[in-house]
Amino acid sequence: MKTRLIFYSFLFATAVFTLLSSCSGGKKAESDDTQAQATEEKAPEVTAPQFVVSENFQQQLGKVFTSYVSLKDAFVASDAQKVKSEASTTSHAVAAVDMKLLSGPAHNDWMTYLSPIQTSLKEIEGTADIEVQRKAFSTLSENLYKSIKAFGLAGTEAFYDYCPMAFNNEGAYWLSDKAAIRNPYFGDAMLTCGTVKETLK
Repeated sequence: MKTRLIFYSFLFATAVFTLLSSCSGGKKAESDDTQAQATEEKAPEVTAPQFVVSENFQQQLGKVFTSYVSLKDAFVASDAQKVKSEASTTSHAVAAVDMKLLSGPAHNDWMTYLSPIQTSLKEIEGTADIEVQRKAFSTLSENLYKSIKAFGLAGTEAFYDYCPMAFNNEGAYWLSDKAAIRNPYFGDAMLTCGTVKETLK
């Protein structure tokens, strides 16, 4: 009986260790040196845009990205009201993008991404439930990533990050203007959980 108890205790300890080590954890649980190591891993190579488009369009998309980053920061702070406000600002930036600057397949691709971007932002603006907002933010992030990958940001760097533990271990992505991980799906609870998967320009 005693041997069995020791065995189960060992299994429990192993499971806890695995869970805690699967991500980089919260900021209070790590030293600055450990965080630096987590975020200074070899960065992925920069991905070139799929389409050659006007710099004017890229700059407009860049303003969407800038607004999105402020929205992401509100999620990091777990501030649902600030999230709603930043989502509204991002919606205005999206509305200011001139689709007439694109033609052919590039225009078709933008229209494919635009609809879910707009829908996600409306969903975020329409609720004060931070977890519902985060789910819509995941869809927004996916489609903004596809847009930036397709058209570029005229030299501005965007980092495509991934957290494997978001949404009950389903995993989720987001974009950032910095290589340092600041997780919008957990905030302070697991601030540095995640890795940079791709660098876009």
